[in-house]
Amino acid sequence: MNSQIVSKIKNDKILSEISKLATGEVYVVGGTVRDWFLGKDTFDRDIIVINDSAKEFALKVKETLGGTFVPLDEVNNIYRVVLPDKMNYIDITNAVENSLERDILRRDLTINSIAVNLKTCEVVDITGGITDIKNGVLHCISEENFIDDPLRLLRVFRFQALFGFEIERDTFNYICEHSKLISKPAKERVNYELLKMFSGDFCVKALKHMNKSWMLEEIFPFVKELKQVPPNSHHHLDLFHHSLEVVNQIQNIYEKSDKYVQTHLDTVEFGGFSRLTYLKLAGFMHDIGKFSTWTIEPETGRHRFIKHDDVGAKMSISILKKLKFSKKQIEYISKMIKYHIYPSSVMQSPEITDKIMMRYVRKMNTDVIDNIVIAKADRLSARGPVITDEIVEKNISSLNKLLNFYNDNKDLLKPLPVLIDGNEIMSILNINPSKMLGKILDELHEKQLNGEILDKEHAILFVKNYNFEENK
Repeated sequence: MNSQIVSKIKNDKILSEISKLATGEVYVVGGTVRDWFLGKDTFDRDIIVINDSAKEFALKVKETLGGTFVPLDEVNNIYRVVLPDKMNYIDITNAVENSLERDILRRDLTINSIAVNLKTCEVVDITGGITDIKNGVLHCISEENFIDDPLRLLRVFRFQALFGFEIERDTFNYICEHSKLISKPAKERVNYELLKMFSGDFCVKALKHMNKSWMLEEIFPFVKELKQVPPNSHHHLDLFHHSLEVVNQIQNIYEKSDKYVQTHLDTVEFGGFSRLTYLKLAGFMHDIGKFSTWTIEPETGRHRFIKHDDVGAKMSISILKKLKFSKKQIEYISKMIKYHIYPSSVMQSPEITDKIMMRYVRKMNTDVIDNIVIAKADRLSARGPVITDEIVEKNISSLNKLLNFYNDNKDLLKPLPVLIDGNEIMSILNINPSKMLGKILDELHEKQLNGEILDKEHAILFVKNYNFEENK
């Protein structure tokens, strides 16, 4: 009997209570057990009951532990109990055909197929999952299981990104053969697996293997375009590998950053994932506008990508919508793409003053740290023949200066006041809601950022004197 597992169960008050409620056999399975063997804490517990109704058992757990009962899948008898702390939850289901062995053999990977009897603490490992965890291997249980639910193909890369494990040869061959099936699962399910993958420390390793399996292009068709843009005087890598390196550098910068940067990027503010997760996805997509803006100067042979940041930001919106990203997720990612060059441009001003840096800080608002990190990552990932070490060091140093300015002043920052709103502007100019109204508001905001308009009187004067002919 595994003493580590016995200790885990005995010290887990939730599992101890669950084991007392069962009249039949009850097992904890899957990710919960896997994480125990990996030495990781877990807040979700997957429970299989045999010779008991999963629904009735889940209701008993709900009554005993409190929380909320959530039917996840009535057809397949899958139920969730969310505990009052909103962190711990328990998923409860019946074994396939009321057989633990059949249930285990229907799962995706061996590392997710270990079960533990809650009453006896006996470990059931009929697929070799413990050995694969020790050896750091991702090994599927059967090709048929991939075909039955093609999302499992993508889950392999999710676990590679999270744990850094190698993919067993036959498993990888199955993924290659069936990669086109990833178009079948609901986009919401694909979305979740992608975000779990980008949340992993080893997501670049997973992206590289996804690329070799052809699945990456199935999910992100723009990858085909990235691969067509070759290295140039500013970039030592082709555009696809440059994009991967930006993701890699974002992870490296995060790991080496001061605590306040890490804390900020660890924050979960929307969509259930950290800022760092979304920033790495933005890093992967940051240059998707380059292919369509790509020109080569006949005289110099220089590759130009004019306004690729704006074009890429707009492209990302439709791409992410198709993959069922939320409005806030899309706003954040597209913003990082649009402004990934911006902080470096700010710090290239002939004279860098506090006023210039403050304007940048106010414009980026709560996304300053994220934006500087992606700009640093982009700089470190572009080391073409004309980019000297001195250029890189100067750029990184200036971005660090901007980051330090923000950190020194962030507690003193107050939101810019709304000097005049849209209704007042429409009344002054006798106009209706329109694109022109939005343009006036944007220009007014820019002048506030620049310190050109400081009070309502000046704002009203700006509106009254607005030149419609010049701004058509």
